[in-house]
Amino acid sequence: MSEPGAKSGNGSANTATPKIQIRGVCKSFGPKVVLDGLDLDVAVGESVVVIGGSGTGKSVLLKCILGLLTPDSGSIKIDGEEVVGLRGQDRDRVLRKFGMLFQNAALFDSLPVWENVAFGLMQGEGMARDEAKKIAIEKLASVGLTPEVGELSPAELSGGMRKRVGLARAIATTPEIIFFDEPTTGLDPIMSDVINDLIVKCVHELGASTLSITHDMASARKIAHRIAMLYQGKIIWAGPVADIDKSDNPFVDQFIHGKAEGPIQMQVRAG
Repeated sequence: MSEPGAKSGNGSANTATPKIQIRGVCKSFGPKVVLDGLDLDVAVGESVVVIGGSGTGKSVLLKCILGLLTPDSGSIKIDGEEVVGLRGQDRDRVLRKFGMLFQNAALFDSLPVWENVAFGLMQGEGMARDEAKKIAIEKLASVGLTPEVGELSPAELSGGMRKRVGLARAIATTPEIIFFDEPTTGLDPIMSDVINDLIVKCVHELGASTLSITHDMASARKIAHRIAMLYQGKIIWAGPVADIDKSDNPFVDQFIHGKAEGPIQMQVRAG
């Protein structure tokens, strides 16, 4: 297994069965190759953040793990179980291990906040409304929101509050694995830091394994144990967060410092 910081590979030094193990995953849409033999591990209790520019395939990777997209080839294992191609009850069983904070919170506008938080408990687990509401209020408290907020509609919330509600929903079912899709998008720097702190706190309390995708390096540094960079369909560098500033990888260096000049050429559409 490759050492952390290798040019390619999963960058994990853990010999135990990974919580998530991805090997050789490829996904194309017509002639466009998005994932091209991607390898990545997430260990039990580990927080891995995948960084990369817009359009590099970060969201496609998440969708493949969640089963929303089927890879053209390759393997995705959860707790050692192959999940590519799972259907029906087997897929539902695996999905119950997951929680997710969506990029724009993705709250149901027709439901009050507490029902948004409790949605998975009632719909996925068949929990009674009273018990589900009690847990929802507890989860809202864990992200710094009062019971009164639970009675509001999503339209009455600020962007930061919507993110907090989305986080409360992500942890409500006590998932083993949590996915974070651009968790600080649309937030100012102070609120971004608040959300990052809440993510670290909630994940630590749950003992969950997490996989996040972001282009926000402040967020990546705050929430990650390990960072992996996705470029042209592959993980080109992976290692502990403390090593990223000395990666000696010109692609990583350009991205984390936001340099216009470097090996990564941004495609700009002609006017």
